[in-house]
Order: sequence, then C-alpha cells, then structure tokens
Amino acid sequence: MIYRFRIILNAQEDVFRDLELDNNMTLEDFHNSITQAFSFEGDEMASFYISNDQWEQGEEFPLFDMSEVQGDIGVMRDTLLADVLDKDQTKMIYVYDFLNYWTFLIELAEITSPQDGVTYPNLLFAHGQLPDQAPSTEFVGLAENDDQDDEFDEYGLDDDDLDGLSYDSEW
Repeated sequence: MIYRFRIILNAQEDVFRDLELDNNMTLEDFHNSITQAFSFEGDEMASFYISNDQWEQGEEFPLFDMSEVQGDIGVMRDTLLADVLDKDQTKMIYVYDFLNYWTFLIELAEITSPQDGVTYPNLLFAHGQLPDQAPSTEFVGLAENDDQDDEFDEYGLDDDDLDGLSYDSEW
C-alpha cells in the first residue's frame, strides 16, 4: 500500500510538502525523503514521535539508539511505516536537528494502491520556503502526571521568579 503524507513545518507561514511512500519503507527512508523534500543536508540527528489529535509527543523513534541499554527503543532503520501508522494512528511529529529544532507535523492523509510507473518515495507537492532559522517550538508530552502545579518546576521554583537564584560564574 502507498501512504500519502502531508508534512507541515510548525510555523506561522504555510510551508509543507506532500509525499508518497510505500508502507513497507522504514522510518529512515521517510526521514531521508523529508530531508530531501525540504532541502536539508541530512547530516543532523532526528526523531519521529507518535502523536495524537492534540499533537502531543508519544513514543520516540530516533535515527540512532542512544539509550543506555542498546535495543531498548525502536530506531528508524528497524521500523516500518506500517508498524507505526495506519488508518487509526495517522499523526506523527518529526524533529530534525536538535540544536535548532526544526519541527514538522505529519499526517497520513490517505492510503492508496501503488501506481504503475511511479517510483516511491514520490514528492507530490511542495508549498512555501523554509525560513532562515527554525521557528520556536514548545513541546508537549502525552499527559502522564496532570497533578503537578504548572507554576512550579520539580524543585518548587517559580518559573517567573528566578531573580533570587545565583550562580558562581567562576565555576
């Protein structure tokens, strides 16, 4: 089967690409297709995240396994598109370049049959140009602990009142 995706830069401007991939391709194939479609060099770290309708981050599929115990997490090259996306699970978040956080919202728009003479992956449509810098993004994880007070971090510090903190610049 062929998956048709819309990949949207999480920004004020409309910047998106429509891509088709065979559902038996890997997330690494998808990563390579996205970097080419948006004219990235493809030499930065990246991750896909399963998402829900509120665009909250779920399970991560990184380009490389950087976990303490190798094999604890699924990586792009070992994960097929069909293993993580289907007609019920249609949304993912893609982050490219963890220093700049280029963030893309991905939606599986259609599942269709392959067409004769078409090579996959296939760029169907491109709209808009990437800005010079990645737009700022706020990440939200899937709700696990809603009883934490939003005003204070895990150490009881008020995010709006950090003037009382000091640090040793000679450290």
